[in-house]
Amino acid sequence: MPAPQNQLKRRLAAGETLYGCWLGLAGAYTAEIAATAGFDWLLIDGEHAPNDVPSLSAQLAAVRGSGSLPMVRPVNDDQDLIKQLLDMGAQSLLVPMVESADQARRILRATRYPPQGRRGVGASMARASGFGAFTDYLVTANDQICLMLQIESRTGLAALDEMLSIEGVDGYFIGPSDLAADMGLLGQPGHPQVKAAVRTALAQIRAAGRVAGVLTTDPGYIEECRLAGANFIGVGVDVALFAGAMRAVAAKYKGGA
Repeated sequence: MPAPQNQLKRRLAAGETLYGCWLGLAGAYTAEIAATAGFDWLLIDGEHAPNDVPSLSAQLAAVRGSGSLPMVRPVNDDQDLIKQLLDMGAQSLLVPMVESADQARRILRATRYPPQGRRGVGASMARASGFGAFTDYLVTANDQICLMLQIESRTGLAALDEMLSIEGVDGYFIGPSDLAADMGLLGQPGHPQVKAAVRTALAQIRAAGRVAGVLTTDPGYIEECRLAGANFIGVGVDVALFAGAMRAVAAKYKGGA
């Protein structure tokens, strides 16, 4: 039995534009609730949320099997961490802070079994192989990994053209907030200079035939990015949605902030 088909990878390859939400509340129960909302995908965040491998694993289990397709963002590009995430059943990864083609190639190799890469072999004891039930997992897993790399700096943008030549990376995700900070515009992801850089990068990615991703909660910015070519679009963050709803109720009845 082969590795399960990665539906996120399949749908993106088919040309669909998919909308998703960031999960930063770091709980399986809230992840399960988010999975009932109807988003195409949910990003379980290990970079900025207070998560570790067990908590990421629990949230992945809560989302799997729902109508929303899961993706995991590790805290960094560590090869050993990537191995753990893949073994726990994550088939789609978004790796942050990628700034060079060499780094992109190292990350790609970490997601692939030999001879294409350097992923360690131990999936028979892990969720990824159905705990050994997917008997052909080792020889079919590589084709079902969806790898997206996050470009968040001027250095990364400068290296984007070379990175786009790397076969096996499914897409590139532009991070407006960190890019704004790197451009000397901290806290201004909607600044015209940042928007122009984001739109240019998205168009460049799509012209190369790759998935182009972005995150913004501004409806106007979302549409700008879509028109520029984005087809993997984060439109919400659970922390902000929860905090906003709570504050709205408090303000209504108690005059809260």
